[in-house]
Amino acid sequence: MAFDLTLSRDHELIRDSVRAFAEEVIRPRAAEIDRTREFPVDNWRRCAEMNLTGMMVPEEHGGAGLDGVSYSIAIEEISRACATTGVILSVNNSLFCMPLLRYGSDAQKKTYLVPHARGEKIGAYCLTEAGCGSDAAALQTRAVRKGDRYLLTGNKVFVTSGEAAHTFLVYATIDPALKHKGICAFLVERGFPGVGLGKPERKMGITASGSVEVVLQGAEVPAANLLGAEGDGFKIAMATLDGGRIGIASQALGIGRAALEEAIAYSRDRQAFGQPIASFQAIQWKLADMATEIDAARLLTWRAAWLKDRGGRVSLYTSMAKLYASEACMRAAKEAMQIHGGYGYINDYTVERLFRDARITEIYEGTSEIQRLVIAKEILKGAEG
Repeated sequence: MAFDLTLSRDHELIRDSVRAFAEEVIRPRAAEIDRTREFPVDNWRRCAEMNLTGMMVPEEHGGAGLDGVSYSIAIEEISRACATTGVILSVNNSLFCMPLLRYGSDAQKKTYLVPHARGEKIGAYCLTEAGCGSDAAALQTRAVRKGDRYLLTGNKVFVTSGEAAHTFLVYATIDPALKHKGICAFLVERGFPGVGLGKPERKMGITASGSVEVVLQGAEVPAANLLGAEGDGFKIAMATLDGGRIGIASQALGIGRAALEEAIAYSRDRQAFGQPIASFQAIQWKLADMATEIDAARLLTWRAAWLKDRGGRVSLYTSMAKLYASEACMRAAKEAMQIHGGYGYINDYTVERLFRDARITEIYEGTSEIQRLVIAKEILKGAEG
């Protein structure tokens, strides 16, 4: 299948409009949001007005009806301005709306997909538990059927947007002994009996993304809110993470690109030994490596998005994109801080925030180690075939 690297005119229009929006609306508040750690509700509302909250959802279900490459472009541009806002959008788009679109019933789409795609409500994704992050099949949150409802009991951690979310996509098992075959996915409203939140997590980076623990104490969930069939949860989770990794790769691109731009600007202005430090080969080589890696990461990410739009398994390509983009992002943030010298370590300079924001991209939605395992498994499978 030929992969066309040329952006269409529509893609260029999306890039330009979202970039202008991010510069005008999102960037000016990024430092304040990082400092106050307050969930950026205003940013969310303005993004909803721009149709960025359900980008790949068809218009009949409240979305913008865009393709995966458009989504990647938009998340990169938003994350370049504010990584916190970028990940909030990524979760609602990839981890909440897309599984609903793919596996939801007509009634579920009407009740949940439409308002979340429109940005009238915020969605969150509840898979990780204190005792199982990478090993999702070992989750312990229980789901017990009682007549026309399920009772869910357990705790979910590191839930992005959980502080402000209206609806959670929760994964629970009907029997831990069944491992992945017993996992189910449920649409759980914030106001359901038995649903509670822990204290907001104070994090190193993306400080205002509303990460909390979701506490389920016999939470009462209507049986009609089961997404797919019993036992489909693990399949839904893994397919959903494929799309989510495109979102995080795109977020990493935005952070890395911002770090490069900050480093270029600073190296042109900073004088040492009677000349701009940009004239020194040591600095030039750092900038060259940063630019090359970010561009390579972008092409990997666009390829994954393009292939996902065309159906089929894309785990190999999404893992490659997420792995390379996140590590390129971290290297770019590190080098940008190094180029800034001592000033890069001060809160007043943007690169300090970018460095903190970059680190999480190598961890959430599958650590770099998990991405390497997925890639190795896929290429070995291909070699055997």
